[in-house]
Amino acid sequence: MAAKKRVELPIIGWREWVKLPDLGINKIKAKVDSGARSSSIHAFNIKTFHRDGEQWVRFSIHPIQRSKMDALDVEAKVLESRSIKSSNGIAKIRPVILTKIELLGKIWEVELTLASRDNMGFRMLLGREAFRNRFLVDCGRSYYGGKPEKQKKTNTKNRT
Repeated sequence: MAAKKRVELPIIGWREWVKLPDLGINKIKAKVDSGARSSSIHAFNIKTFHRDGEQWVRFSIHPIQRSKMDALDVEAKVLESRSIKSSNGIAKIRPVILTKIELLGKIWEVELTLASRDNMGFRMLLGREAFRNRFLVDCGRSYYGGKPEKQKKTNTKNRT
């Protein structure tokens, strides 16, 4: 029996900054969770509607952790509605969208469930189906893809 050829996969940490270009998100911190099958993003004001005979969803996102400022309003085609069991064991039907994600210079499509993650530590959860056969996870490190530059605060006080 021939040995399998070993493929070297890039390494990511247990949390990473990712981009979601189709949703207009240049940076959102995601928890990389190999224990979760699916990926999820914090969404609120979720409203489904029909466009050209297909189901769509309109929702809002706060991409920055612990901030309710700079909400983004987004529309996406619904891939399906799926029963998802949360970490507390309760299953709920959630809309699922398909969107592009960028991490470590790689871009691919990922399924995201829309859920209220207000009480969670991260606005986005990257489940194992999203990074399977793409990355290995170093559970002891973070931000292999780097951290975004912090915006400098402007001084609003008058200088005389």
